[in-house]
Amino acid sequence: MAAVSVSVVRRFVSLSVPRLVGSQQQQHRTAVSTTSGAILPKPKKTAFGPLRILMVVAPFLYVGTLISKNFAALLEEHDIFVPEDDDDDD
Repeated sequence: MAAVSVSVVRRFVSLSVPRLVGSQQQQHRTAVSTTSGAILPKPKKTAFGPLRILMVVAPFLYVGTLISKNFAALLEEHDIFVPEDDDDDD
């Protein structure tokens, strides 16, 4: 019984578990303090720059506009929604 509890404690106290993501090895922290009670330093942050944001947002924005354009054409073709040309020459 004691051996089981020791293995469970060691598992939860481990400082990091390596995970393989693509070709990089990424660290995943499972504890916030050491066995002596000291608080561990903050983990490293991956920079999320404007270039990465642009690389994600631009393709999905483009695909969204294509879908909405095609759906609007479909609605107009079936006379579900046809915009009216109102002249406001008052």
